[in-house]
Amino acid sequence: MAERVYLDHAASSPLRPEAKAAMEEGFRLWANPSSPHAEGRKARAALEDARERIKAALGWSGELIFTSGASEAALLAFDNATVIDEVISAVEHDAIRQFEQHRGVPVIGVQSDGAVDLAALSAAIEPSPRLDGAENRSLVAVQHINSETGNRQDIGLVAEVVHDKGGLLLVDCAQSAGKVAIPRLADLAIVSAHKFGGPIGVGALLVKDFAMLSPVGGHERGYRRGTENLPGALGMAAALEASLAAPLVTAEIQVALDALAQTVGDRGGVWLADRLACPSGFIKALAMPEMSGSAQVMRFDMMGFAVSQGSACSSGTMKPSAVLTAMGLDPQVAANMIRVSLGWNTTPEDLERFAAAWASLS
Repeated sequence: MAERVYLDHAASSPLRPEAKAAMEEGFRLWANPSSPHAEGRKARAALEDARERIKAALGWSGELIFTSGASEAALLAFDNATVIDEVISAVEHDAIRQFEQHRGVPVIGVQSDGAVDLAALSAAIEPSPRLDGAENRSLVAVQHINSETGNRQDIGLVAEVVHDKGGLLLVDCAQSAGKVAIPRLADLAIVSAHKFGGPIGVGALLVKDFAMLSPVGGHERGYRRGTENLPGALGMAAALEASLAAPLVTAEIQVALDALAQTVGDRGGVWLADRLACPSGFIKALAMPEMSGSAQVMRFDMMGFAVSQGSACSSGTMKPSAVLTAMGLDPQVAANMIRVSLGWNTTPEDLERFAAAWASLS
């Protein structure tokens, strides 16, 4: 029986061997990093080493707060950023979009190619007087690489608008960290270890300056409560360094992706990357002409392929994709869309086998 092919790395990537080895070392350093005794100090030294290694790998010169993952990092930013207003784009992950429902945070639309509508963004964050006479500052959240479509936002243009209005820019880098350079123009950035082969249950909020956040007490220099996950932090550092040691999309992978795109087009399907402002090389959305996305996911699973229908956090619902709806995609095409996402152990042969399976179903 042929081995299964895993093509759902945007949901979670398998643990890298380097991360596993680093975590095993972390489990041997069992003391609380905040304890003052020798064992605690040794654990603290290892934690701070992991912090600096991650910052160096990401090219981040500011601060790093360890979290339990991307969702906690987002909540920390929204709860504690020194702003009084918030704005999000219409194509954010559910961890960000929840603030629209629960807090009434305004949502900025996108164009049909997935790019943020900069004119609408500028209008939404127009400064307004505060009670003390100072100008209003907004927190604007924009996902770097979309988790459903793979579209990459032009963070430089977004940052220009946000900073001209005196706002802070929060960039969700969960899908980009460890794969492409994170935007230096971000004021805050979200990182999740298990998206690049690190362990589940650890991530980070990157902050240019702690003055951008209100402290909450506890650990992480007073910006997060709860004992730090030392094994997770060590695994995250090791996985990130391994991820950056070699390109994710090699020339051979690109050839296989191009062949898959050709197969989809030849069979009357939709290769969404052709319609995007700036498609990434490792998250691809594709639609089959005559089969729903949910049916495809089940059929491919039975054939030995792990793919998904949009973001893992929302794929279990029956609602249309908020991302594809925001882009104005035809509802039938959106309903037939699935996501194929690559990771550190994806091979050209994996993509070739999937292309053959796709052709057999279409």
